[in-house]
Amino acid sequence: MNALPALLCSTLLLAALPVHAQPVCTDPVDPSGVHLQQQQQNGIAYLSGGIGIDESCAIQQTHGYNLRLTFSVGTDNKYDSGAKVSIRTAQGKELLSLDDVGPVLLVQLPAGKYVVVAQLNGHEWRNNFDVKNNKTLALNAHWGS
Repeated sequence: MNALPALLCSTLLLAALPVHAQPVCTDPVDPSGVHLQQQQQNGIAYLSGGIGIDESCAIQQTHGYNLRLTFSVGTDNKYDSGAKVSIRTAQGKELLSLDDVGPVLLVQLPAGKYVVVAQLNGHEWRNNFDVKNNKTLALNAHWGS
């Protein structure tokens, strides 16, 4: 009888975890399963990927980026890729315009105020955010109910 409250409490605790709280990868990563390559656009470095367990672990272990965007859909918060992403300065200057990214996008931006617009499957997600020196910001673009 006492197991039911403990099980219910554990279930509620797991349900409250944010979607971007991925399990920490401690197993070795098989490099043959990783296809991550840093790219640049308008002087802004970025990295997109995270498909498959090895690539997911590799991108979780990547440092040097101050913006982490994850993309998820549905009530089960399933990670998804194929998003179209635009990042602009607060004044409207487009810095990044990317197609087919995700489920994780890492970006290195100068300190400042930005707007990100992500589109997936005909749905749009928008967020205003600030990048501060030496701080990593994690945002989750989520679509669906």
